[in-house]
Amino acid sequence: MIVIGADTHKSTHTCGAAEAATGQLRSELTAPARKPGFARFLAWGRELDEERIWAIEDCRHVSGSFERFLVAHGERVVRVAPKLMGQSRKGSRERGKSDSIDALAVARAALKEGPETLPAAHLDERALEIKLLLDHHDDLVSDRSDDQRRLRWHLHDLWPELEIPSGALDRAKWLDRIAGHLRRAERSARVRVSLELVAQIRARTKRVRGLEREIEALVEDYCPKLLAIRGCGALTAAKLIAEVAGADRFSSDAKLARIAGVAPIPASSGRRDRHRLDKGGNRQLNCALHRLAVNQGRLEPRATAYLARKRAEGKSKMESLRCLKRQLARLVWRTMRAAQQGRMTSISPNLQETERPAQALVLT
Repeated sequence: MIVIGADTHKSTHTCGAAEAATGQLRSELTAPARKPGFARFLAWGRELDEERIWAIEDCRHVSGSFERFLVAHGERVVRVAPKLMGQSRKGSRERGKSDSIDALAVARAALKEGPETLPAAHLDERALEIKLLLDHHDDLVSDRSDDQRRLRWHLHDLWPELEIPSGALDRAKWLDRIAGHLRRAERSARVRVSLELVAQIRARTKRVRGLEREIEALVEDYCPKLLAIRGCGALTAAKLIAEVAGADRFSSDAKLARIAGVAPIPASSGRRDRHRLDKGGNRQLNCALHRLAVNQGRLEPRATAYLARKRAEGKSKMESLRCLKRQLARLVWRTMRAAQQGRMTSISPNLQETERPAQALVLT
């Protein structure tokens, strides 16, 4: 058996095949990052060994087309986080850096972690569509925030006494009021720039709200039970769907929790028994679970009681919240997996009922 590591770039990809037993390099190949090049990689890999796993550094936009090509042709593909590859390179005896060295480092990182523990690549076009729209939404919100900050400074220079509440520049009422002030002012360069910023903010706000409605409809169609979880809005649900990219990729909720960075890491020494924060994993997925945990702590009585119990055990506020995030990772995994399988199974195995509503928190 071999593990083929792939170091992907915009114009070319480099693959290195490592023996599963020893980690030694058997062969390597560099080809253009186009479909003819992908076909060369596939033929080359099939000639090397009948039993093979492709380990691709998870660079999304750079590696996505190659990953989808391999999965569509029936190949087993796993994703390797860039951080794992970097750790593999540090432990290597080979000095320097090249595409060949990086490709072999990806393969060895997959072998070290165990290919079965890594998330498998999964063709889920609906989740990809949600991710693309959500990324575009987030980019527009970021650009709008930049415009709002610039507009605030221009307005402060023009009228220092003008007080604009936080979040006011998202609302049409305030934009109309500011535009009226600017139109009545002398047409200086600063005023003209401010009017252009108001128009840009207005247009971006309209597009952001349109995208939010479109994303909510897609999420409702993809996994309506996710929206039934108390505190999980459409954007949080969309982020979970986009980053999980198919719950079937994970054979257990523990693997999803590890990828999300919400599984606690043992940090015990001597008589001191403790766990610490995992700073690795998918930070976008971690952020979505964090938002969900904060909302659950406010809105869901079971979650509130769970946090209070953890605080009573001597955990800090953040440690208690991390425990809740781990429980929510289990709930999200089971909800999405049941939705993908087309049936709703029991959410909490510790409850006597065979069916529970999705907002029921999974507590152990």
